[in-house]
Amino acid sequence: MRIGPYEFGSNLFLSPLAGYTNLPFRLVVREIGGLDWTTTDLVNARSLIEKNPRALQLIQTCPAEKPLAVQLFGAVPEEMRDAALIVESLGIASIDINMGCPVKKVVGIGGGSAMMTELDKTAKLVRGMVAAVKIPITAKMRLGWDDNNLTAPDLARVLEDAGVAAIFVHGRTRAQGFTGTVNLAGIRSVVQAVKNIPVIGNGDVTTPEAAKMMFDQTGCAGVSVGRGAFYNPWIFTHTQHYLKTGELTAEPGYRPRVAVLRRHLELMIEVFGEDHGCRLFRKPASWYAKRFGPAKEFKKGITQFSSRAEFEALLAAYEKWRAPFLDEHGELRPKYRPDPMVASFMRDEDEPAVMRRESIPVPKGPVDVW
Repeated sequence: MRIGPYEFGSNLFLSPLAGYTNLPFRLVVREIGGLDWTTTDLVNARSLIEKNPRALQLIQTCPAEKPLAVQLFGAVPEEMRDAALIVESLGIASIDINMGCPVKKVVGIGGGSAMMTELDKTAKLVRGMVAAVKIPITAKMRLGWDDNNLTAPDLARVLEDAGVAAIFVHGRTRAQGFTGTVNLAGIRSVVQAVKNIPVIGNGDVTTPEAAKMMFDQTGCAGVSVGRGAFYNPWIFTHTQHYLKTGELTAEPGYRPRVAVLRRHLELMIEVFGEDHGCRLFRKPASWYAKRFGPAKEFKKGITQFSSRAEFEALLAAYEKWRAPFLDEHGELRPKYRPDPMVASFMRDEDEPAVMRRESIPVPKGPVDVW
């Protein structure tokens, strides 16, 4: 897999998920394996130029996270160019331009999905960025504004001519948001529209089989995973194994999940401080618990802890509460095991999973209130 001058072993990517794909989470999935390229949450170009503390925090990285791309959004060519220069000066490997975000605050300033409606204007902005920096520029887009305006293939051709090094395409329109199903034929049309740059597909990749289906049906060079990675941080290494061997890897048990949970919390505290890091970790922790089986007691306590000691006490109490659901080997009895292939949600702590979703719900994050 190659983007600009960078060549790496995995053709799987972590998609930005606003509020969640921060440095600690990006490091966690890299440590688990199967992933060589990560991208930050979307960053407002103007905020970065103004050295807004929040923008600077979003692009925070470390030597263990290379190569890294910073995702910028904005619609003013000079601001996007100047922000790109700042990113390059920090030693970041690449810049990804957000042309897919559907939320009003981003679209309202002409960024995100709005960039797909004015191809000439977008191409001019991109050419200015490409000319200003030496690091590769990529673009993340959707299929178009709505079903009547599927501009992605035309935009992809324009962007390739403007000098982008790769295109990431989410197989939904702006009008769909995160609803409905991904359009693999739409992604394939983008793959066929370009000549020499890789196209990376995205959307509804929640299992290794779904990733293989996207490769097979679109001809894309890579697959990017967002919600699927947040739900299952092992998805990259499991998918790599499946693509190479055709064999599915057994789902991690409770103990490996707790080990990663602890590591994630450790990194949150290291990056954000104990109090703030613990508070930020409350939402991710509840997502880990979706694969614990019965977890009502854990989810109730996880909304309140604010220190490492409180977390460990909560975990110890939860494991004692969880014991009656285990068999003589310390494993969950069959009726309490979450479905390994789809997101499973317990109706009650002492009943089997009864509601299953083929797609994973969008985690609540800062974009929801923009």
